[in-house]
Amino acid sequence: MGIESLLVFLIVGAIAGWLAGQLVKGYGFGLLGNIVVGIIGAFIAGWLFPRLGFGVGGGFFWAILHSTIGAVILLVLLRIIKQS
Repeated sequence: MGIESLLVFLIVGAIAGWLAGQLVKGYGFGLLGNIVVGIIGAFIAGWLFPRLGFGVGGGFFWAILHSTIGAVILLVLLRIIKQS
């Protein structure tokens, strides 16, 4: 993985984590936490979407969208676990 790919990976993770934190109120993890949440969200979406039959195009926008949806799923699951 080149330095450019790593930089894009981190930027997508940060944006997706921040967006997910805005959508799921009560979760603000700071820059590093948002990156981690966004990256884990990308893995969740990458695993879940093909199994559900969803497929969208590639590119920066779609990467952010996928990662954000996965991060929202992660934050909702964390909220459910935390409340129980």
